[in-house]
Amino acid sequence: MENFEQKIKQLIEMMGFGDFSVNQSAENGRFSIFINDDLISEKNLPNMVNNFECVLKLMAQKNGIESIFIDVNNYRKKREGLILDLARATARRAVVEKKEMPLPAMNAYERRLVHTELSKHPDIKTDSVGEGKERYIVIKPI
Repeated sequence: MENFEQKIKQLIEMMGFGDFSVNQSAENGRFSIFINDDLISEKNLPNMVNNFECVLKLMAQKNGIESIFIDVNNYRKKREGLILDLARATARRAVVEKKEMPLPAMNAYERRLVHTELSKHPDIKTDSVGEGKERYIVIKPI
């Protein structure tokens, strides 16, 4: 595990990032990587995060690591907040208008966030619909 952590740190340093942290959770072995860099543009951030995540996940698989989380300039945290805000607003609208409301297509992690958040609301039900990259959530009033 320490060897893997060193490899990640070396890779990030070779990419020219100075402000970063790599942490491993003792309880579940999950690696969390946070990078902060003012030179990364907001426009390029989603692609950069996704591409970097692919490389690190391949490295993790080869080293027997199952769980890895990457966040650059708090992109994931901000996106999660936007998705949850959208889900809550759409749920309120579905209840008021008494009709099913779809959300945009999301990846599995984002859909799980929405299902978990909206499971707290007894007046709605959520279902995932579609396949692959086109899979989305429908919020239904009860």
